[in-house]
Amino acid sequence: MKSAWVMKGMLGFYILLFFLYLFGPLIVMGITAFNTPSYPQAYPFEAFTLDWFVKLWNDRNMMQGLQNSFIIGLGVVALSVPAGLAASIIMSQIYHRARGLFYLVTISPLLTPGVIIGISTVIFWKDVLGVTEVTKAIFYKGVVLTILGQSSFISAYCLLIFMARLTRFDRAQEEAALDLGASYPQVFWHILLPYMKPAIVSAVVIAFLSSFENYNTTTFAILADKTLVTVLAGQVRQGTTPALSALAVIIIGISLFGAITYEILKRREKKRAEQAQKRALVAERGDGQGDALPAPSSA
Repeated sequence: MKSAWVMKGMLGFYILLFFLYLFGPLIVMGITAFNTPSYPQAYPFEAFTLDWFVKLWNDRNMMQGLQNSFIIGLGVVALSVPAGLAASIIMSQIYHRARGLFYLVTISPLLTPGVIIGISTVIFWKDVLGVTEVTKAIFYKGVVLTILGQSSFISAYCLLIFMARLTRFDRAQEEAALDLGASYPQVFWHILLPYMKPAIVSAVVIAFLSSFENYNTTTFAILADKTLVTVLAGQVRQGTTPALSALAVIIIGISLFGAITYEILKRREKKRAEQAQKRALVAERGDGQGDALPAPSSA
């Protein structure tokens, strides 16, 4: 019994240290966001204040970077998710001997350092195409270059997500629909796309978050523009303030709200599916009992 108690105590102590390591910095940062000193300070707690959130809102560079980060994230999602979906469909249908080469080509951006991707993106649009008035007005902008640079490797993340989903797809459904007269666009829209919906949602979230927090590629491709990450990096070099802690609190709050909302919606959907399945079973049993009843005898 004593050895079991010691083992449980050691396990509990390890779990406590693990969670302190994960959430300790977040807790400290959350406290500093509501403390009055101009330098991030959790202890002693002098007085409660919301001034750092106001200063964060009034920081024009931070707000401009946040706006650009959202624009870039949406642009990356618009490019990466369709590209990853198309590549995954090609991967599942091409000749098996060519899959290795195709997989190597599509996954290679993940193995390339982000610095190289950012520099090569700028050089490609500047030197290969030539910065004419047309290309400069359309492509040679920090936001556009960052979207193109990030999409080159984030689409590979989406490809892996879609491939994991497609490995469990039953091709007999497509063949049955084609035999019944459906066209290939109809099969894609009514059979494949609904099946891929969970993977698409996951790919959208992963693509947006990967774009939002990316630094290496963004630093070289953004040119004279700025994103939230580059603004944060510049301010940290000059000295951090509790306004950055306030930003962290907001981001953590949004993340928790999104996770909780998703879990609630998922459980409600699961509950509705279980209720529908129960109603279907009850209806099926009722029909079976009705069929088993003897026919009324005619007098």
